[in-house]
Amino acid sequence: MLPKLPRENLLELCRRMFVIRHFEESLVALHDKGVFGGHYHLYVGQEATGVPALACLRADDYLFTTHRNHGHLLARGAEPKRLLAEILGRVDGLNKGKGGSFHSVAPSLGFLHSSGVVAGIIPLSTGTAYAAKAQKNGRITVCLFGDGSLEEGAAPEAFNLASLLKLPVLFLCENNGKYGSGRAVAAAQSSSMAAYPLTDLPKAYKIPAQQIDGIDAGLVHGTISEAVEKIRRGDGPQFVEAQTVRYPGSATNWPTVPAPTDTALAWDVSSVPDNAREWYHSADPLLVYIRELVQANQATRDAIAAIERLVKSDIAAAVEFAVNSPYPKPEEAEKGYFA
Repeated sequence: MLPKLPRENLLELCRRMFVIRHFEESLVALHDKGVFGGHYHLYVGQEATGVPALACLRADDYLFTTHRNHGHLLARGAEPKRLLAEILGRVDGLNKGKGGSFHSVAPSLGFLHSSGVVAGIIPLSTGTAYAAKAQKNGRITVCLFGDGSLEEGAAPEAFNLASLLKLPVLFLCENNGKYGSGRAVAAAQSSSMAAYPLTDLPKAYKIPAQQIDGIDAGLVHGTISEAVEKIRRGDGPQFVEAQTVRYPGSATNWPTVPAPTDTALAWDVSSVPDNAREWYHSADPLLVYIRELVQANQATRDAIAAIERLVKSDIAAAVEFAVNSPYPKPEEAEKGYFA
């Protein structure tokens, strides 16, 4: 279903989902061409979680994310050209090329840390929530992490403290832990967590927790809106597990693009390889959202295609900007760090 928002807001959510998708696909193309090396992770398949969820926040809220951070930064409003330059290690990047894919941050947007350490951000987010409560500044913290983070000891330790002190923090777990072709796969039993459903873990610390379909943008927006409201009124931490289905292009260590995204795929996936066709048909959140917009008479197919064309043009310009940006000078190597 669609979020309960004005039409212009619904279309803006669509635009941001397109930005994430075409940004990530351009990144795969650049890597395949040898423009940059190093590992990276894609946010493809989780756009209907991150985009509507972050739309529920205030501009001054704090955010923490993981190595799968590109989508979160873009959903929050980071410039694609600056983020892409950062991933390529260029001086015009968000962090002057020193953060790379895993550690890109945007403090002006509230993103204080992206961590390649699994669960490393969970205690940090609890810290900023503690500071906000002490300062009584009304800010909340949102911690975005994957299902694998709950296997680490840092998670229950942070949950315990957040619950004891009723800290203003939203723990948003994006569970993409299962490969598969359809939406039902996401609800399968965990193979690595004795506590399952995953919401059992925060509930043990008396943190309200719920499990939702992360492909349903309207459900995500409604759930996160309610959670944020509860946190702001002083109810303490909230936990949401948004279930998605792992993008078929992530089946190997190096991401691929089974089929370049195009608005037309929302109605015809015959051009998609057989082994990925069902995912694009039923589990691709962007294509699901496009169909919902048209079915609800919020946009026509042509209008959505026009939005996508503009996004593709913007991403092409971002690629040109990033590729032409110079590398940092060697003498700058030790500047901008702290320990």
